[in-house]
Amino acid sequence: MLLTITYEGSHTQDLGYLLFKNPDRPQAFSLSFGKAYVFYPEVSDARTTAALLLDIDPLDLAKGKEGSGVPGLFDYVNDRPYAATSFLSTAISKVFGTAMSGRCDKFPDLAKTPLQLTATLPCLKDRGDEELARKLFEPLGYTVETKRGLLTDAFPEWGMSPYITLTIRGKVLLSALLHHLYVLIPVFDRQKHYYTSADEIRKLLSHGEGWLAAHPERERITRRYLFKKRGLANEALERLRQTDVPEKDAGEDEETEESEETEETPAAESDDAPAEQDKPVSLNTLRMEAVRNAVLASGAASVLDAGCGEGRLVALLLKEPQIQKITACDVSVMALEKAAKRLHLDRMPEVQREKLTLFQGSLTYRDKRMDGMDCACVIEVLEHIDLNRLPALERNLFGFVAPRTAVLTTPNREYNAVYGMAPGSLRHSDHRFEWTRAEFAAWTERVCATYGYTAAIRGIGAVDENFGCPTQMVVFTRNG
Repeated sequence: MLLTITYEGSHTQDLGYLLFKNPDRPQAFSLSFGKAYVFYPEVSDARTTAALLLDIDPLDLAKGKEGSGVPGLFDYVNDRPYAATSFLSTAISKVFGTAMSGRCDKFPDLAKTPLQLTATLPCLKDRGDEELARKLFEPLGYTVETKRGLLTDAFPEWGMSPYITLTIRGKVLLSALLHHLYVLIPVFDRQKHYYTSADEIRKLLSHGEGWLAAHPERERITRRYLFKKRGLANEALERLRQTDVPEKDAGEDEETEESEETEETPAAESDDAPAEQDKPVSLNTLRMEAVRNAVLASGAASVLDAGCGEGRLVALLLKEPQIQKITACDVSVMALEKAAKRLHLDRMPEVQREKLTLFQGSLTYRDKRMDGMDCACVIEVLEHIDLNRLPALERNLFGFVAPRTAVLTTPNREYNAVYGMAPGSLRHSDHRFEWTRAEFAAWTERVCATYGYTAAIRGIGAVDENFGCPTQMVVFTRNG
């Protein structure tokens, strides 16, 4: 089976640096089910193509791996050696794993730059579903071309082949293209080569980070990826409905802060002002500082950061001597990995490391690891949750976790007009809703009456006389 990736533009030989594979030297990789080869059929300044060829012996598959005692997965005659299947997804992750992480040592900026890329899969089994490839790849911004021929020219009466040649083109990050292929190739494959366990949920959500939750075919993708495991598919879909792109992860900040920052800090009042005063302060920075100050003002010594994203708030709180314990969680494994990297968890001083616990979790589920905290912070999380799931979060946070203080922030929908956004539009594609100031106040009042708290609401960011502040913050204090 074969995958080719073509980079068109200028200095396209840099594709070798992005893939960490030298165009001048073919490479071979041993996998548990065969061998993978990487080579470059064409190399020039204007166009470079990398090929991943997977060589599988169908007899080995039928007999099972020697010495394993495991029976073969398939019959002796099968399409595994040439059809793009879950084997190819596994090979992509093994051979191009560093490229998938978005790392490029030689040209770091290139890994963060959308490139004109074309990926071709010569033999993909769609079983005659003419629209499947388009429904999967077009929402991600690709142009899609498919070609299908007769099953065999010798017997045209046998009809058309169930296999297509798929070509997708787009201006996209190389890492994003690899993640898309990793997830979507198995969607075509109805005969996975691996046992579908709960760990596949983690892989799906990790590789689908930032795009799967908003995909119009996310249910079909999830159910086919977790083939024949309805319980696992339902669990994965529930997590996707909660959130796929954490508010404090890079995606949302990059999308919203450009417009927000132009509003946050006025120009210097005179030409004599220091140059650094001209630099705007991002809304996210103001938000984190406001939450940190509220936590310190509450007198809390232990803090839960639910929906911690990349760990920006955690980094601020770790610097405070008042804070003796921090428990941080997020539904996104990738966000937690980024948080560990941002916080330098592997080389953190022992005193700080003993303060911090990171784990995967969600406020919409009862989790005793969240209990016992003086203060709970829920920063830009509410709007990512479906409204019918919000009562579960309320019950868990205020009924079970029941911290002495809770600090929550969420966007002010009215302020979107200041950004020039169309009426009814939301700041991020994963937001399920955004509240006006009156709606937010009504919600806090109901929570206080139900769970025995008092609340103080304030705004964060530049104030508009008609629309208030871009972010709303509430500090809940438990009665008694």
